[in-house]
Amino acid sequence: MSTKQDRADDEAWMELALEEARKGLGKTSPNPPVGAVIVLDGQVLGAGYHEVAGGPHAEVLALRAAQSAGAEVAGATIYVTLEPCSTTGRTPPCVDALISAGLRRAVVGSTDPNPRHAGAGFETLRRSGIEVATGVLESACDSLIRYFRKHVLTGRPYVIAKTGMTLDGRITPLPGGSSWITGEDARLDVQRLRAEVDAVLVGGETVRQDNPRLTLRGPHALGRTQPLRVVVTRSGNVPEHAILFTDEHRDRTRVFHVEQLEPVFEALGGDGVCSVLLECGGRLLGEAFASKLVDEVIFYVAPVIGGGPRRAVEGEGFRVKLLAPEIAWFGRDVRYRATVDYTEEDEP
Repeated sequence: MSTKQDRADDEAWMELALEEARKGLGKTSPNPPVGAVIVLDGQVLGAGYHEVAGGPHAEVLALRAAQSAGAEVAGATIYVTLEPCSTTGRTPPCVDALISAGLRRAVVGSTDPNPRHAGAGFETLRRSGIEVATGVLESACDSLIRYFRKHVLTGRPYVIAKTGMTLDGRITPLPGGSSWITGEDARLDVQRLRAEVDAVLVGGETVRQDNPRLTLRGPHALGRTQPLRVVVTRSGNVPEHAILFTDEHRDRTRVFHVEQLEPVFEALGGDGVCSVLLECGGRLLGEAFASKLVDEVIFYVAPVIGGGPRRAVEGEGFRVKLLAPEIAWFGRDVRYRATVDYTEEDEP
């Protein structure tokens, strides 16, 4: 029978598997980031994470790491953040590798969100005699694969609305001052965020006014393909000389001449884009909220009151609730992060 100490030990090892999985953030799409750790008698024999779509999965890499170190894995426990796959895709089923290795136990965080596969890996392992424990640090493991989950279940990307603003909700500085509202620490965190997503989306007005690069820079660009840069325009008036169309990443820029955002996300999802970061102006951001297209918000708020005329979110006739907010400091700025809930509020 499992004890509280057993559960605590399982959670501690799963934390290590999560650390492994986070190494693959932004590099595995359309596959999810996954981490695995193999443990025997309180010692880590091998660890691995899914590094790139089409490459070996985390479980296989953890087994290889253990074998390379000369470790005997028979009788060991594997901790993996996502249910091991039971079907053949670009790689063989991971469950076969775990069974062949003679593992005694598998501890898993998330169940495969694909309804066609959910639970099948667990069942295969149990039939082979491997003990399976599920739902360990499930919330953290589910959060790690939220982009993948949304795409698998809906065919559309997970959408994050990001902006930097003054305390009173302005996104442009006053003329004659600094061109930045938020500080360097917050801007570095945006680079990390861009490195985790498949696409960054702006409106035509942003291109005309700001001429953004929307590129990965510094350490976050290492080993990472430049995210797709998406421009949405109603007028079709986007300057051909803009950086997005002339720099070394111009082949990673797509333009949608449309009236609404919804078909843009349908098209991107159909092309395998699992996550989109909205870095657009207030009008387009308001349209995204009004159309119930945003899944998460990340707002960087500077300790400044007053700015230019542009608001972070524009529009009327919509109201969204923000759940499970997380507050973090980046230098002098505050990052507010939360998931979006569009359900109607209960009547008083």
